[in-house]
Amino acid sequence: MSHNGTWNISVTGPQGSREATLDLRTDENGLAGSVTGEQGEQTFEGGTIDGDDLAWTIDVTTPMALTLEFAVTVGGDTMNGTVNLGGMGQGTLSGTRA
Repeated sequence: MSHNGTWNISVTGPQGSREATLDLRTDENGLAGSVTGEQGEQTFEGGTIDGDDLAWTIDVTTPMALTLEFAVTVGGDTMNGTVNLGGMGQGTLSGTRA
């Protein structure tokens, strides 16, 4: 099953849980997409795919400058993983295909 498509995700970190929509596209150049949540839309390119393991990075500028590093494993219509929240620690990510 393709990893492409829209996912409803929840990221839980030190400051609580945040809901967002993740859109993924895979092609010969790797993984790209966007995350849309309460802070607006953040796009990314250059993510990696290793079987069902996906990784990507997003540079956030609002409300503060942070680099978010995502590492998830997809299993059918679910995904689970971690998010390195820069200087704010680490969080978890869970999601289901929309």
